Amino acid sequence: MWDERYAAEEYVYGTKPNDFLRMAVASVPCGRALCLGEGEGRNAVFLAQQGFDVLAVDSSAVGLRKAQRLAEDRGVRIETLVVDLADYAIEPDSWDLIVSIFCHVPPEIRRRLHAETVAALRPGGTFILEAYTPAQLERGTGGPPVADLMMTRSALIEELDGLEFQEAVECERDVIEGRFHTGRGAVVQILAHKPR
Repeated sequence: MWDERYAAEEYVYGTKPNDFLRMAVASVPCGRALCLGEGEGRNAVFLAQQGFDVLAVDSSAVGLRKAQRLAEDRGVRIETLVVDLADYAIEPDSWDLIVSIFCHVPPEIRRRLHAETVAALRPGGTFILEAYTPAQLERGTGGPPVADLMMTRSALIEELDGLEFQEAVECERDVIEGRFHTGRGAVVQILAHKPR
């Protein structure tokens, strides 16, 4: 499905970074950054432009080829890895920043990934997430078509046990990110840190 979606010449989620990521990362010191479910690379390239050493992982080789092209166009370098998140193990104690922007996977995979995220962050490391909540189903402005793939603040706080939350909110905002995220969205936003 994702190779087919990303096969379009256009960047279907745009080339600008996610608004929440752009704001949340402003005070995060540069270091090694991991982008989960990164697709066409807009967020990974943005982070590289800020000075991060970025690894973008996604199941779509087509999307990651576009990510590399975008990085080249912007004069930065990112590393990419084609991987199914169901099989991906995040290396422990290795990352200064982990980013999950609209990375909607089945709950059992998400819970494991989030537990690994806590272990994978170095002391003082940061986790940034934005995802759709089940309330998004009523809107039809983006996101998966089933509630199981969406996230809630309460579930995320439980899944990310061990992090200190600077922000953990459910809200509505205008999400204008390419053809598939366009309009008012019901989202959850997380900015959290691993204690030093």
